[in-house]
Amino acid sequence: MTERKQSMKEGKSLEWKEYVTNTFLKTVSAFANYDGGRILFGIDDNGEVKGLDDPKQACLDIENKINDSIVPQPDYTLCVREDEKTVCLKVKAGISKPYLYKSKAYKRNDTSTIEVDAMEFKRLVLEGKNLNFEELPSGMQQLTFENLAEKMENVLGIEKFDMDVLRTLNLYSDRFGYNNAAAVFADKNVFPGIDIAKFGENVNIIQKRATYSHMSVLSAYENALNIYRDYYQYEKITGSLREKVERIPEAAFREAIANALIHRLWDVEANVKISMFDDRIEIVSPGGLPTGISQQEYLSGKISVLRNPIMANVFYRLKIVEIFGPGILRILYLYEKSIRKPVFEISENTIKVILPVIENTPDMTKDEKAVYQLLSKNRLKSISEISASSDFGKTKVTSILKALAKRGIVTIEGKGRGTKYRL
Repeated sequence: MTERKQSMKEGKSLEWKEYVTNTFLKTVSAFANYDGGRILFGIDDNGEVKGLDDPKQACLDIENKINDSIVPQPDYTLCVREDEKTVCLKVKAGISKPYLYKSKAYKRNDTSTIEVDAMEFKRLVLEGKNLNFEELPSGMQQLTFENLAEKMENVLGIEKFDMDVLRTLNLYSDRFGYNNAAAVFADKNVFPGIDIAKFGENVNIIQKRATYSHMSVLSAYENALNIYRDYYQYEKITGSLREKVERIPEAAFREAIANALIHRLWDVEANVKISMFDDRIEIVSPGGLPTGISQQEYLSGKISVLRNPIMANVFYRLKIVEIFGPGILRILYLYEKSIRKPVFEISENTIKVILPVIENTPDMTKDEKAVYQLLSKNRLKSISEISASSDFGKTKVTSILKALAKRGIVTIEGKGRGTKYRL
């Protein structure tokens, strides 16, 4: 029992049930609608094995309840663990979504099961039909594409931009007209875009604020690049030579913004949010990971699932992104020699990418680099705050900080308990 507590916890893909009651059917719906999971019967809420009086009869009851109550029928298996007298119900992620219990669809929210909202229900219906939101016919059919046409000519040399080009790009069909993907690329539309804020010393000081929405996604993308260049690029003159210096690699920023636009949920009324600071850029995209990819797979960069394949194809043709493979590896490669590395934060409804200013400080040990990355140029941090985010104790962190300070890498301010550190 102790071993079970240590090795397993209830979560998005695991639930414990002490008895066989109808409440488990909501979780069956949730597992079938999303990434699958297991329900273990005969275990209480604390993870203690209680066992079932008759596990084989419990299997029959579970099977009958699923077959009578979940529509369509999900793919599942049942097995009995005789030594504990428990039953494991394993539900696979289904392809005929949504899977309904009493005409409602459910999803897992950490350790609980909740009903999906109306928008999420529509997404499940589309997924069950193997469709994406971008493929649906647009509510706007009077669209113009001057911006897209210009890009196609400049990049691909296509001088005649007509309906055949739009059909080739899968933005138009003779049967349904323009789809939502086409509307996203149109010169004027009803979709959100990009919201940018450049902050000063703190978030209370806003040096620039701009919102680019209801316009071609390509225009919003270019406007974001222009603001980036104003703050994170400059020219360094050495003798008669001019050298462009990028405090944050433009290629990394391009990749992060393009991926935020391609992989976002376009049926959510929220902008891609770009927060610019002196030492970093934070990019937040609406919508978590697409179905079919785990956080580990995303962070490893070994697999890419396209939420909006039509949009991704257009960005690829315009040479903005490389469609074969995830952008996360390219971003990491651009920071290969930097002390500070990009950070990727994933939640159920958002993905945040943090691009730090390049720091190529040489001759640092692995432990020094780990502490160095916890510091900021703009904000003083106490030893308690730094060590709380470190794998080391206060004594070792203090020793590392003093060593870095002697080499001029870290600045120490204050004395005694008021001592604080920054880059």
